[in-house]
Amino acid sequence: MASSLARRREQQQRAARSRQIQQIARLVAFGAIVLLVLLVAANFLAPVFAPKASGITQSGNVRTVNIQAAMDGFDLTEIRARVGETVRVNLRSLDNEHHTDGAGKHQFAIDELGVNIIADPLSVNSGTFVATKAGTYPFYCDICCGGKANPTMNGKLIVEGA
Repeated sequence: MASSLARRREQQQRAARSRQIQQIARLVAFGAIVLLVLLVAANFLAPVFAPKASGITQSGNVRTVNIQAAMDGFDLTEIRARVGETVRVNLRSLDNEHHTDGAGKHQFAIDELGVNIIADPLSVNSGTFVATKAGTYPFYCDICCGGKANPTMNGKLIVEGA
């Protein structure tokens, strides 16, 4: 009888350990799913909360323009340069590939200067040109968001005399 009681107690302890292991496994699986959902959400929301990296810097005869584009437009709408300067444009697309209009790509184009830079979703692409003649040149994105007709997807490059 004592050995039967000991066996029963041992079976109960094994069953209790098995339930604990199952609970721990469920908690780990739940935690992994929550973590995965948070990582996916962070991937989609990161561009929205990313610090703005725009601005214009000068180093010698090279003017570097860091400009960002999203579905709501360019974050810089006026760029100034001087005749003879080399202008390097770093175009960053803040949109992901799931945007139905343009698939997250954005463009920085200036027809009169032969500039056509296209940034893939959530990435940066660069291009360089020389501002050879004074004047005001419109730049635009014609890939998405209503294209040239959308006032937020337009800006102007003002090239001033030397």
